[in-house]
Amino acid sequence: MNKTPVPVFYACDENFVKYTVVSLYSMIRNADPARRYDVHILHTGLSSKMRESLSALAGGAFTVTFDDVSEWMRSVADRLPLRDYYSKTTYYRLLIAEMYPEYDKAVYIDSDTVVQGDISEFYDTDIGDAYLGACHEMAMVQVDEFGTYVEKVLGISRYNYFNAGILLINCDKFRIGFVLDKFLQYLHTYDFVVTQDEDYLNLICKDHVFWMDQRWNTEVYCDIDYPVSEAKIFHYIMTAKPWHYRDCKCADVFWKYACRTSVYPDLEKELAAYTDKDRENDRRVMESLVQLAVSETEREDNYLNRLNRASRAGDRVEIVKKIEQYEREGRFDEDVENDPPGKVLLPDDIEYIKKGMISKLKTRFAFMTARRFVDSLLRSKKLIIKDITGLEHFKALDSGAIITCNHFNAFDSFAIQIAYDRAEQPKRTFYRIIKEGNYTSFPGFYGFLMRHCNTLPLSSDPRTMKKFMSAVGKLLRDGHFVLIYPEQSMWWNYRKPKPLKKGAYLFAAKNDVPVLPCFITMKDSDIMGEDGYFVQEYTIHIAPPIYPDKTLKGHARIDRMMEENARVWKEIYEREYDIPLTYITETSE
Repeated sequence: MNKTPVPVFYACDENFVKYTVVSLYSMIRNADPARRYDVHILHTGLSSKMRESLSALAGGAFTVTFDDVSEWMRSVADRLPLRDYYSKTTYYRLLIAEMYPEYDKAVYIDSDTVVQGDISEFYDTDIGDAYLGACHEMAMVQVDEFGTYVEKVLGISRYNYFNAGILLINCDKFRIGFVLDKFLQYLHTYDFVVTQDEDYLNLICKDHVFWMDQRWNTEVYCDIDYPVSEAKIFHYIMTAKPWHYRDCKCADVFWKYACRTSVYPDLEKELAAYTDKDRENDRRVMESLVQLAVSETEREDNYLNRLNRASRAGDRVEIVKKIEQYEREGRFDEDVENDPPGKVLLPDDIEYIKKGMISKLKTRFAFMTARRFVDSLLRSKKLIIKDITGLEHFKALDSGAIITCNHFNAFDSFAIQIAYDRAEQPKRTFYRIIKEGNYTSFPGFYGFLMRHCNTLPLSSDPRTMKKFMSAVGKLLRDGHFVLIYPEQSMWWNYRKPKPLKKGAYLFAAKNDVPVLPCFITMKDSDIMGEDGYFVQEYTIHIAPPIYPDKTLKGHARIDRMMEENARVWKEIYEREYDIPLTYITETSE
């Protein structure tokens, strides 16, 4: 039996505390009585009547403590630009990790909720090293103006924006990551006026979120794709308030609990007193909020535009814009960055396999230099490999193989090289296919590596390509590994898998070797790179090998392998980012 106490936090003022009473009562009714629950009410002043209503709910497994955060608020007042329209209670959740160092993690829940599940199940979820566990903000997905706002103003996908009203806070990570300090810093950087502190939290916690089952935050305002009976927490967001609207969705759930509390008469009076004029005002407020999102999106000096202008790498800003343009136009196989102007690689310019002694010595020196270079990147955290999953699939290969990988950075082949090194395949050599210009015309240090680190350059000369095809075939049959980027193009920090080209699968099918699909996912680290963007943390996902189907022939065999690779990449993308794979490609009717 798990005896760990469950710390639960509400933040409320005198006007909102009656909804806290209903929420807490519902939580108690559905909690595991064998657990202990320490409920904290964060406030800066509550009447004795409201305190008594909440205190009356304590007993058995539940304790209720009233924690005045006035001192804490005063301690950060000089860094806290409070605004008239901004309720101070929205800040309180940011204080939890700092105020309660004894807690490793804690539940934060808004008062406009009804809890039908056992909150200890929510608390017991292992969220790893994420800053917090949260559910998607479905309003951003379902209301296009809001979704466009978060993408164009915050630079966050509408599918990766969380609702901050129900959180499992990793207090240790909040403290280590200085979340409160970052929040206070952001307050002075930009004034978010649409969803306010929720925007700040999403910016700070971007890529550090564990996505909880949406049933733990069923937003009554939004459409849901599961039976309402499965909802574990109802969240009456925006104007979806049963104490204002008798016909509010899921109002019966709220009143089922409310009628058993001491605040029921007050809630009934509030409902009766809410006029058509009040409801018309609600409608206008929602229209204004949508318009505010549109206005913020169109502002030339909105947060993302300001950040882009401040970036020390203006070319990166242009690259990001170009990627969006190319995706919209469906130009997935075109590079967005200009390759060095290259000369044609002729047959006499290269020996792909049978190299002389001088070439072998250069290769040995190049690898020694490359390893030192990669080690320095890892030490300085310019390259961060957070994890490698599925390494057993690499280790188990007993033949040559085509390795496929998404292409988003000049260093991503180093990441696959690291996976190869950890797979401990000493009898097999790792090769990588590169573009012609990268071999013939890339200058300096990187050019040296391009020419001598077991690279197999393509060529625009048909005779050279004949040598290339022969060399790749022999390497595969001899049991070696060949890395190919089947997307063909490199798009900087682009997270989605792009449509695949057939070349990699033709090699695999023709030489009867498997394809080992690798897909690298990224998260923002806390480290700002020299280009003004956060360094990415990479996780390398190695999927099971895809073998040629010997019952198929010719193009059917090639297509089957390519389709399976695309399916695997899509599955990894949607699982790891917890969003559907969609493109903004515009197609003519």
